[in-house]
Amino acid sequence: MLTVPQEIYDAIVAHARADHPDEACGIVAGPEGSDRPERFVPMTNAERSPTFYRLDADEQFKVWKEMDERDEEPVIVYHSHTSTEAYPSRTDVSYASEPNAHYVLVSTRDADDLGDFQFRSYRIVDGEITEEPVTVV
Repeated sequence: MLTVPQEIYDAIVAHARADHPDEACGIVAGPEGSDRPERFVPMTNAERSPTFYRLDADEQFKVWKEMDERDEEPVIVYHSHTSTEAYPSRTDVSYASEPNAHYVLVSTRDADDLGDFQFRSYRIVDGEITEEPVTVV
């Protein structure tokens, strides 16, 4: 189960809406081993695409180095889908390299003036996708 503070939930959704019609991406860092998402880190989609995302390599290196220095890990890895449901694609599964992370997808595909969206969370380990409940606090 993913428990996420309201302000981080809102920030992820706002990033997805702001980057629409391109996919948005980023992470939420938290203390190592805590499973607590605490620090929202929006990142650049190097692809600038409505159907694909890739974290900018230089930015990712900097963010992961900063997490190491702060004894943090990526608790949430998120991105948006702009024309499909909030469910991991084959590409998303192939990118899932953080076994302890919650993989959050926000779909803006059904958004009427970006009012509606889906927010779903998954665990992806060894290619196996498991949806989990999300609690906003």
